[in-house]
Amino acid sequence: MSNDTIKDSYGYNESKFIKFCTDYPQIPKGTFQIKKRGDSHYWYYTLSVGTSDRVKYLCRAHGESNQNLSSFDLALEKLKQKFIESDNYSDILNANIPEGDLKNKWTEYRSKIPLVSPANKKKLHIIVIGTGLAGGSAAASLAELGYNVSSFCFQDSARRAHSIAAQGGINAAKNYQNDGDSIYRLFYDTIKGGDYRSREANVYRLAEVSANIIDQCVAQGVPFAREYGGLLDNRSFGGVQVSRTFYARGQTGQQLLLGAYSALSRQVSKGKVKLYTRHEMQNIVLVDGEAKGVIVKDLIDGTYHRFAADAVVLATGGYGNVYYLSTNAMGSNVTASWRAYKKGAYFANPCFCQIHPTCIPVSGEHQSKLTLMSESLRNDGRIWVPNKKNDTRNPQDIPENERNYYLETRYPAFGNLVPRDVASRAAKEMCDQGYGVGTSGLAVYLDFKDAIQKMGKETVAAKYGNLFAMYDKITGEDPYSQPMRIYPAIHYTMGGTWVDYNLMTTVPGLYAIGECNFSDHGANRLGASALMQGLADGYFVLPYTIGNYLSTQISREKITTDMPEFEKAESESILKMQKIFNVQGNQTVESIHKKLGKIIWDYCGMARNEKGLIKALSLVKEIKQEFWETVKIPGEFESFNNELDKAGRVIDFIELGDLMIRDALNREESCGGHFREESQTKTGEAKRIDKDYSYVSAWAYNGDHDPELHKEKLEFENIKLAERSYK
Repeated sequence: MSNDTIKDSYGYNESKFIKFCTDYPQIPKGTFQIKKRGDSHYWYYTLSVGTSDRVKYLCRAHGESNQNLSSFDLALEKLKQKFIESDNYSDILNANIPEGDLKNKWTEYRSKIPLVSPANKKKLHIIVIGTGLAGGSAAASLAELGYNVSSFCFQDSARRAHSIAAQGGINAAKNYQNDGDSIYRLFYDTIKGGDYRSREANVYRLAEVSANIIDQCVAQGVPFAREYGGLLDNRSFGGVQVSRTFYARGQTGQQLLLGAYSALSRQVSKGKVKLYTRHEMQNIVLVDGEAKGVIVKDLIDGTYHRFAADAVVLATGGYGNVYYLSTNAMGSNVTASWRAYKKGAYFANPCFCQIHPTCIPVSGEHQSKLTLMSESLRNDGRIWVPNKKNDTRNPQDIPENERNYYLETRYPAFGNLVPRDVASRAAKEMCDQGYGVGTSGLAVYLDFKDAIQKMGKETVAAKYGNLFAMYDKITGEDPYSQPMRIYPAIHYTMGGTWVDYNLMTTVPGLYAIGECNFSDHGANRLGASALMQGLADGYFVLPYTIGNYLSTQISREKITTDMPEFEKAESESILKMQKIFNVQGNQTVESIHKKLGKIIWDYCGMARNEKGLIKALSLVKEIKQEFWETVKIPGEFESFNNELDKAGRVIDFIELGDLMIRDALNREESCGGHFREESQTKTGEAKRIDKDYSYVSAWAYNGDHDPELHKEKLEFENIKLAERSYK
């Protein structure tokens, strides 16, 4: 079949093309070509001029796109976007996604990335902030390659990073169960689970390298669960219909972190990594607009120090503690990302926060954090509420015919394993209608009676024993004999520092990996994918992509800490903390943080609406003023001062809270974890508005003025946009 015939079969229309050229004379002259790659055909536009960059990839050729355009119509739209800025996207961010077939994109890109020779790697220095799965694996991998690395964490040990708290498992497309899993299915599940608000290229790459992660971790000695015959075991998680989650009982995060920590420790002992514990980043140092160092504070003696490098990597996790009560470690914060934001790194999708459906409910005003019960429990536990409102009977006394297994009824295809955002909203609805259980009425039951009867108590204990013990210790209730009580809580943040395909921020030389970037999960994260992303970024993506930048830095004059840029950044950091210390009001940092958290939870939590968000903006403004007028910091400035350090993190949370609310106001649709009450289906599900909001919201700091919104338009060439359905 000739190329012209193939073109015609996909809707090529010469008259339409001529009219298009007339309407858009600024588009360079050229011809449409169609080429086969793998099993699919793709549209290309070949410029008439003889240049090295004359062939432009457009899109995959198929019958209909998600906009109901013919294949050729879609190609014309892509061509227009390539050469003409759309009015709706007047400041489009370039994600630097390589051209070509999605399946081969990462492989081909890796083969073309500029390399840094071993001799030159020894001359280059990289700073990594954070020692969790992303930061620890990145520091170890970069040092293994030959780079000199400085690694920083605010904990007393790199092993105390919050990654250690992850319980349920880590996803990988290895298809050990032979149940139909594949790289494409993991890619599809992630895009769909994120409610079609993530970048295709990054997600496919994540799915592609996932299998390598498991091999890496097994080689490090991570004790994944195994079947009787010795093969690695898998279990399913929410939002999927295959078993692709590898686990180490309920201690997966701990075991994976120990693996990364062992790799990091090896490089520390070799002298390739210098590890600084109890040091917190205070500022990014820019030299000629590029990230060339950091200012850190020694949290033990209160002194400030300068560190220079050829590139800086942020791996500091998410910002869930803006809500005060969350499943995050109490020390988890947004400070490193926020200080980078104020130096020019855009902050993306801040309103995309994940509510985890399986947490121990709040028990009183005394609590400072919430405890996660692994999502893996939903594999064998059944979620229900009584049919009768305000039913105060013991759950054992409620017969089967008086129980509402609402997820199984409402979502028969997925049942208790619907995605987290869906399960969380459903639990909230039940409690709001008066069917909640416990003294507060803000809980539902997670019942293991059927699983124990079917598998036996010993088998259930082997799978979940440590989780059951933790629940018993916290609540004083035995989950073997009565159902757990659970309720949604803030768990993970899909928003974060904006990065391109290389994981570089809008500041050259500054990278962000793991949960602190926004790139892979869209508006909702699939369970067990956080660990996957952190290790993928650290072990298998950043070590390649950072070379693209570092290859240009070898011949540059070396950066030193006595440069005026370092002096200025250090002075800024000290003056800010001095200003906080000098307030000496009458209110503790903790009390202000708690007030902030309640505002963000009430108005920008599981459900948002315009009226509430507008009110929240003014309330957060008041909280900020209150902070600068009433916060009290005991102790001395130039010494160990935990309250002062905490205050620095809380003022960052306050400013972030303002941005989250603005982002939620801007996005007048519901998607994933962002649920605008004004935008829902007749059945109460999230209602996307793709024609208006199929973009990443990337916010730029603008000093004392309102932040500026920039957009990265999301393209879906391999997955058709559709309403999410788990029924």
